[in-house]
Amino acid sequence: MSPSQGAQDFTTLLYERQDHVTTITLNRPERRNALNRTLYRELERAFLAASADPETRCVIVTGADPTFCAGEDVKELMAEQAEATAAMGPVVRYPPTPAGQAIALCEKPVIAAVNGAAVGWGMEIALLADLRIASERASFAELFIKRGLISDLGGLWRLPAIVGPEKAAELLFTGDPIDAAEAERIRLVGRVTAHAELMPQARALAQRIAANPPLALRYMKEGLRRGAFGDPAAIGSWAIEVIRRLFLTEDHREGVAAYFEKRPPVFTGR
Repeated sequence: MSPSQGAQDFTTLLYERQDHVTTITLNRPERRNALNRTLYRELERAFLAASADPETRCVIVTGADPTFCAGEDVKELMAEQAEATAAMGPVVRYPPTPAGQAIALCEKPVIAAVNGAAVGWGMEIALLADLRIASERASFAELFIKRGLISDLGGLWRLPAIVGPEKAAELLFTGDPIDAAEAERIRLVGRVTAHAELMPQARALAQRIAANPPLALRYMKEGLRRGAFGDPAAIGSWAIEVIRRLFLTEDHREGVAAYFEKRPPVFTGR
């Protein structure tokens, strides 16, 4: 598989195209593919590039082993997020998270090949894909509540439609992890496979999709999004507004501190 033109511009992910299938691989294995500011921006750029590329007909998103994505790189992002949030001030309408919107509105079908833990924003990425295939080693968790935050587009917009409102509420309200078998049972993922077979199966499915007429594929995806999920803009803007407020709370600071100190958090509602 050879890199597509412009792939050398990415530093935190791999971007490769072969036979009309583009594979985007989160590539910070030393940080369990956690999202820092650079990876957030490059993830957005990669999906915008794939969406606009006439030679791409299907996209696979995965992570460098052994993790799909461990969520946000809390150490790196916490300080700058607090500063940026405080500086934003009141606005009429907050924009949805750019990387999430780029995945959600990608014109090409997206397959998440979940090769390991997909937690926090890692689970968001998987949820924003159209199809999910999981390795037997995969696990999922909407951890936001444990950090005093709420989920983004994936959890609030996609998860209830995929697993149903009640199961979504359980996953969102508890933040508890589930393994690959449970994810398949509740239909969070379409199938679970042996780890060694994950990428071959994802590529085989992507190639079957890519063999179909591109324009019809584009409109089929748009119609499915409109019918099953609706417009992500309103919920995305609301989520960012609320997340901005929650970043400034004592409970958020306590959730992060407890994570680093490896102790149970004590939340006070402030």
